[in-house]
Amino acid sequence: MELGKNEEKNRNYLKEKKPYVFEKVSKFTEKYNRGESIAIIQLQYKYMCNMRCEHCSIEAYQKNARGKKSLTPKDVADLARQADEMGLARFVISGGEPTTFPDLDELVAAIDPEKFYINSDSNGYLLAEKAEHMKKIGIDRIQLSIDSLNAEEHDEFRRKPGAWKRAMEGIDECQRIGLPLYIQTVVTKQRLYSQEFIDFLTYFNKRGLNVFVSFAKPVGAYAGQYDSMVDAKDLAYERELEKKYQLCTHLTPGYGLDMGCIGVKGFVSVTQYGDVQPCPYFHCSIGNIFDMPFKDIIQTGMNIKHFGEHMDTCMLAADLPWVKKYVADKIYGKPVPVSWTEVFGEEDRTVRPYWE
Repeated sequence: MELGKNEEKNRNYLKEKKPYVFEKVSKFTEKYNRGESIAIIQLQYKYMCNMRCEHCSIEAYQKNARGKKSLTPKDVADLARQADEMGLARFVISGGEPTTFPDLDELVAAIDPEKFYINSDSNGYLLAEKAEHMKKIGIDRIQLSIDSLNAEEHDEFRRKPGAWKRAMEGIDECQRIGLPLYIQTVVTKQRLYSQEFIDFLTYFNKRGLNVFVSFAKPVGAYAGQYDSMVDAKDLAYERELEKKYQLCTHLTPGYGLDMGCIGVKGFVSVTQYGDVQPCPYFHCSIGNIFDMPFKDIIQTGMNIKHFGEHMDTCMLAADLPWVKKYVADKIYGKPVPVSWTEVFGEEDRTVRPYWE
């Protein structure tokens, strides 16, 4: 599978600016095809935030935080060391809202921009004033969350007056200083077919920005909202839109690979308290970095068939029977994240590894 135009551009950037990272990324296909994870590591480093977004699922983690150890830059440096030894190359700083972190500089230094490509999530509220500094300390790209072109709707969803205006100012500043960014947006089944969504894509594409679609999932504040989920027909429609607009999902082939669900094999999320999840929306821990080596945690995930075998859909967003069996029955109502041993059984062990 050939690389897309955007990936070619990113590869060229790495080759020029980050040759060490480029070398690691160049080996991804080989690593993946022999059954090794090439995961992006999302760090939910701190849950502090300046918004109370309608769709947020972080509150569930905060309810059970008392007495738990939280990540520090030193812990992140150790995780980055292990990830580098595994040939991994990408981090996403998340939260919470990274622009509010008092130790953001130390966090980025702990990851080490010389060894990793570093993205940062943002709601954009403080981005205009922080962007230049974020670029200076080694953040390579911003992933900016926007819910609507309508400022009032966006602000209501974010529960923060002025959020949309501040986010637009953040875009302007990033483009002015040459800090790459793309737009992230949550899409329900209903929104996918709306004119508003087409207008959304058109507007940001005309501004030279790609749009990453995160399909709505029935977790967190959306728990039980199954009518917002997409199905195979909806996913096929979205793929048709990819031919006309600059947009993608986590199912879109990347790095010359069609991985389907990227959980564990292409993505993991580390909570503020060290738990590693296959996906930020699947509140199931496959291990904790304070208790075991990261490599062993990844192997634990790969031994679960839903991640170690090829799955051509997003199970959380598009497979209702799967959600009811593994999320509604095993996770709803429990302190999160729930251990994988409470969610999966012997019948869920990997039998047909995707690389064989």
